[in-house]
Amino acid sequence: MTDYGFLSILPPVLAIILALKTKQVYVSLVLGIWLSWLIMSDWNFLEGTLATLEGFVNVFKSEGNTRTIMFSALVGALLLFIQYSRGVEGFVNQLNKLIVYFENKQSGYSRVVVQLLAFLTGMALFVETSISSLTVGTIYRPVFDKLKIPREKLAYIADSSSAPSSILIPFNAWGAFIMGLLLTQGIDNPFGVLMSSIKYNFYPIIALLLVVVVIVSKKDFGPMAKAEKRTRDTGKLLNDGSKPMISEAVTSYEPKEGIPARAFNMIVPLVTMVIMMPVWLAYTGWNNVTDATSWFNHFVTSLGEGSGSSSVLYAVTTSIVVGMILYRSQGIMRSREMVDLILKGISELMPLALLMLLAFAIGDACKALGTGQFVANWSKDWLSPEFLPAIVFIISSFIAFSTGTSWGTFAIMLAISIPMANLHGSDVTLVVAATLGGGIFGDHCSPISDTSIISSMASASDHIDHVRTQLPYALVGGIITVILYLILGFTMN
Repeated sequence: MTDYGFLSILPPVLAIILALKTKQVYVSLVLGIWLSWLIMSDWNFLEGTLATLEGFVNVFKSEGNTRTIMFSALVGALLLFIQYSRGVEGFVNQLNKLIVYFENKQSGYSRVVVQLLAFLTGMALFVETSISSLTVGTIYRPVFDKLKIPREKLAYIADSSSAPSSILIPFNAWGAFIMGLLLTQGIDNPFGVLMSSIKYNFYPIIALLLVVVVIVSKKDFGPMAKAEKRTRDTGKLLNDGSKPMISEAVTSYEPKEGIPARAFNMIVPLVTMVIMMPVWLAYTGWNNVTDATSWFNHFVTSLGEGSGSSSVLYAVTTSIVVGMILYRSQGIMRSREMVDLILKGISELMPLALLMLLAFAIGDACKALGTGQFVANWSKDWLSPEFLPAIVFIISSFIAFSTGTSWGTFAIMLAISIPMANLHGSDVTLVVAATLGGGIFGDHCSPISDTSIISSMASASDHIDHVRTQLPYALVGGIITVILYLILGFTMN
């Protein structure tokens, strides 16, 4: 393998700088990939450009990458299915019955219960962060307004229950994407590493716990406390002069008219997908287990031996098939409508699939350049392994804050942090957790984060007010996380 030395870090650095400057993550990744292959082609413009195109093609040589990209596209079809069938609307109606019941109770008690319901709804929709934030904001906004809960609080709950739950319950596109990146870095058992890293992924855990503590204790602090006082004293849901962002729809596809809204049209497909993921994991890993002492032990062991990319693809396909049967049996959709919905859903999530393609491509290019190995060798003499998890978390946070995307951060940082962990003898799962948690933390603090923007839109909150009120909570979680990584860094090395 050719040693490119300092040149090996130029592509990811270029991608980071351009992303910070232009906020165009797709363009930045493409240019970073192109520079990688230009370097490996001895600066021959034509050969480097052609090699870049081949690099994109080679992404699909990996079966895991292809399955992950297909899964992401098919999730779009599933989301349109549950929206078009009025499943989301039926789910909302059931929630409203609970809300009406608690509204008859003491006012303060009703406020706590409604906020907890919003939080639990956001967690339950861990399948995709956008659908989680949009659903929570759209469903609960009228109720929050009636109970005089500030819009900033709704946006905070919607934002802080989406990405953290998606990263901690990785049976979704997030999990498939991260497993693909881990596979690119030579991790033989990406599912096992990802699952093992969850216990060290402190920021998302703290973020979720903090939401519950704030709701139950009724103890807000910082700008959020002022927002609560404003609404309580004056009834104003927004600050004077605020400009609320407004979004009324969960997806761009309108529900079908003339059919009843039934919650199970949403619940059945989603539950099917969640349940089938571990089932398919066990199925794909069953033959790899030879020393199990019992059927249950065989099943549990096979979960760690299964293919994560295969499982999520099979699970979402199963879910779509179950949905098609469910909707066809009720006369909700004809076969032609289902095909149209699938194609429409796939097209809506093509930006996500494209981001995955670019992320895998830059990971492959950085691996071929030896970027991670160079950084690891360079840091060996001055960086103490004890500080590695905390430093990785901070750097990942900065990149995510500056670019507004946790996924782009994962793509760049995992290619660097995993080789560093291997060379320094650090626990790979701890460093992976620090990388992922840093991406979520930076995303929560960033005013250009797509999840934060969607949360503001769905909650009809002023976006800057949302970022300003959420920031103190995120900083508390981030500071605690850095301290925990320092403690573990010194105790585990």
